[in-house]
Amino acid sequence: MNKKIVSKVIAPFAVCFLIALALYPTTILNPEQYSTNGLELDFDAPKEISMVEKKPEAINKKIFTPYLGKSFQAFKEALAFKESQGNYFTVNTFGYLGKYQFGRETLKMIGIYNPQFFLKTPELQEKAFIANTKRNKWILRKDIKFFVGKKIGGVLITESGILAAAHLAGAGSVKKYLRSYGAQNFADGYGSTVRYYMKRFAGYDTSFITPERRAKVYI
Repeated sequence: MNKKIVSKVIAPFAVCFLIALALYPTTILNPEQYSTNGLELDFDAPKEISMVEKKPEAINKKIFTPYLGKSFQAFKEALAFKESQGNYFTVNTFGYLGKYQFGRETLKMIGIYNPQFFLKTPELQEKAFIANTKRNKWILRKDIKFFVGKKIGGVLITESGILAAAHLAGAGSVKKYLRSYGAQNFADGYGSTVRYYMKRFAGYDTSFITPERRAKVYI
């Protein structure tokens, strides 16, 4: 009985001893082999390298922008947006046509006698605007010279404001407004007045337009 107990106790210890002996390294670790004495271990990065910040890529400053400032093109587009929201093919409730809302009689004065063709032709509408503005500038040339720079009803009078108001109400109505110092303030069927156009479209560069008494559109 005692022999059986001894064999059961000793046998596992013997097995464990043999496994440990097999796994024990045959060589002893020598710390001197891993010594760092005599080695240059100064790995501090130079300041110009360690402190470098990643700079964002340069932004291309030559990005197109639709901003037109106070140019003549800006004047045209601002006026067109007020008239029709820039729609070449619209007709309002009073029968005015296209991007700049021309009346049929005005079109005849600048040489356009086919309103339907006019409505379908954006290029013709642009030419009509130029011709009509030249004509208005000639009619109002003396008033432009005399009134530009003055104030009427708190509104600074500018050439572009005069030309915009003439597009709205006709050159005759603008003359009456200026020469009455604002007393005769024409309003169209939607309530837009000469004074309002004078103020809203002030300060644009309309020097591009040359006065022309008999300005016409040639198709």
